[in-house]
Parts: sequence; C-alpha cells; structure tokens
Amino acid sequence: MSYLKNRKIAAASAGLILCLALQPLPAFAAENDGNMPAAGVTSVLGANRSTEEYIELAQQAQGASWGYTNIGIANISDELLNVREIPSLDGKLVGKMPKGAACEVLDTADGWAHIQSGEVEGYVSLDYLLTGPDAKLKANELVRTVAVANTDGLNVRENPNTESPVVTQIREGEELEYLETLDGWVKVAVDSDEVYVSAEYVDVVTKLDTAITMTELLYGAGVSDVRVDLTEYAKQFLGNPYVWGGTSLTHGADCSGFVLSIFAKYGISMPRVASAQATVGTSISADELLPGDLVFYAKGGYINHVAIYIGGGQVIHASTERTGIKISNYNYRTPVKYVRVLQD
Repeated sequence: MSYLKNRKIAAASAGLILCLALQPLPAFAAENDGNMPAAGVTSVLGANRSTEEYIELAQQAQGASWGYTNIGIANISDELLNVREIPSLDGKLVGKMPKGAACEVLDTADGWAHIQSGEVEGYVSLDYLLTGPDAKLKANELVRTVAVANTDGLNVRENPNTESPVVTQIREGEELEYLETLDGWVKVAVDSDEVYVSAEYVDVVTKLDTAITMTELLYGAGVSDVRVDLTEYAKQFLGNPYVWGGTSLTHGADCSGFVLSIFAKYGISMPRVASAQATVGTSISADELLPGDLVFYAKGGYINHVAIYIGGGQVIHASTERTGIKISNYNYRTPVKYVRVLQD
C-alpha cells in the first residue's frame, strides 16, 4: 500500500510540475481562458509518454520561442498560406507565408489569427496555423542557423585560407546557410557548394522564415502574359525539395532541373545542366532583365548555378537541400551571365 501511495504522490507532483511548466504559454489563456491545457498539447506531447518525457517536452516547448512572445507556424502541406488585410476570405492579400514560416500571433477570434510576420501584418486562418506548444515544438525542428554577411563584397573561398581562390562575392545582409565554425573561418553552403568565409565578416544567427510581402511576389507593368504566367507557375513550387540531379518540381529538383521543368511547361526544351543552359537564347545585361529571364552564377570560372528572374530584383531557384526552392535577391552572389530564352 505504501508503494502505491508513493507512486500516486510522485505522479501528482509530476503533474503539478508539468502544469507549472506549461502555464505561462500564452496560447492556453487565449484559447481556453486559463481553465485547462489546449487540445494541441495532447497532439504534441502524446498520450503514451512517461512523466519524464512530458516534463522534458514541456520545457522544450516553453524555451522555443525564438524571439516570439506568442509564436505561430504556418502549417500547410504545399503552396503558400494567404495573409489577408481583414479576417475574411474576401480580404485583400497583403502577403503569403511559406510552409513552416513563423509569426507573432497578436490576437485570435472567430477562426482567424491576427499576425505579424517579417514585414507583413494581417490575418490568417487558424486552420492552417500551429499555435501554443505545437508551434513551439515545431519551431525547434524548423529553426536554422545562418551566417549573415556584415560587409559588402564578401569573398567566398574554396578553402579556409586567404590564398584559396575566390568562388564568388556576397553582398552585405545576404544570408548563407551555416555549416560549421573553424579557426577564424565559417563553412557555409552557397547553393550546392560548400565553401568558406572569414568569421570576421559574418554574423552567425538562428532564425525562422517569415512571410513574403506581395511586393516581393509581384513585378512591374508591361510584362507579357507568358512571362507573368511562367513566373507565377515557378512560384507555386516555393519551398519544395532540392535534389541533386532531380527534375521533379514536387519531389525534388536541382537548379538546372528546376529551370528545365519550368520551361518545359511552355514548350521550351532546355539542356540538362546550367552551363549548357547558359548557351541557349540571347545574352542580355542586368538592366534588361525581365521576369522569366535566366541568371547564371559560377564557381572557379565555371557556370554551376542558374535561377529564374521574377522581377523586383529577385530570382527563384533550387538552392540547397536545406532550403529547397527559394527566392533570393538576384545579386545575392555575383552573377556572371544573364540570358533571355523567352522571345516574346
């Protein structure tokens, strides 16, 4: 009997610890008036875990805010989560959240969340947004470490020494995928290449993705319908996987495979690799770029990466296994050639 009594006391104590660990999470008060844990707790913590596992997961959830007071995570299988000006399906679009993007949840009401994500403020459907412990634990999975260039014209080298050849240059403020820190150097991924930058000229930070403004997704006037259509089509696959040698827009493509498959929809046959794609069409200058034109990058004088210009100084491209298909500034690294394939 004393054994059973002690077990009950231990279980009750553990339950109290769990309750105290979870109590500060703002989603509980907002969704349930503080009376009981949100339903999402069960889905995150599970129904068949030990007391120790409950406590450990609760502590993880509480500590995974990543700079957010009340974090929300876009919970969609594909495409982008619409952010609207008002809490209505008729509301004007003010931005879009990629899968896994984070936001500050300012308020919730009637199935909508009022959010701030990056430069975008608006409303998203709660049906597609993780909140509370679910969001905090998901953030643990999604947070990524990046090296941010703190100087313009940052040299990216093949090896961690100043005698090594410069692969390309990165402009100030651009983010590079962080791999590891060495003696005075940071190993990063620039598209599919593992290269090095001086630790003195980058800031290594952790971050979550945020919403994309509508301005970032739109282009200027006077662009032909086929260019608008091709660019919109390409952006449907934002966030999909990078797979070396792949050509699938849904299951995985590398940079040239992505371009090949996008242009194939418009009846344009492209070579398989980036260096060969650079020989198709007409060379143009940066000032002449229109949505649908191609931007090429090189390593050691050899073209090894290609992106599709989407207007507004940005490109969409299959970058790395970590980031997949993403949008970047067209000069996030030094472009070496611009090509026009669409002759409209």
